[in-house]
Amino acid sequence: MSKKLTADATAAALAPASFEEAMAELAQLVAQMEAGQLPLEASVAAYARGSELVKFCAAQLEKVESQVKVLEGEMLKPFVDTGEAQQ
Repeated sequence: MSKKLTADATAAALAPASFEEAMAELAQLVAQMEAGQLPLEASVAAYARGSELVKFCAAQLEKVESQVKVLEGEMLKPFVDTGEAQQ
């Protein structure tokens, strides 16, 4: 087994440290897959890792949403874009 493949397997087993790190890794995976330069096995591994990252990000967003609900006293209001750009 090559060092690259071992490193990829190790990276796949690790959870990202943060939402931002997960998003950056996901963007990198998407770029690699869109380039079409990955062999089939690497593409499948990238897809699997991407699925893990999407689940991680969704869980993080749900967690933050719950925290905001608590902070706002369960009184979240839908965002309304007034069209005004902040200067």
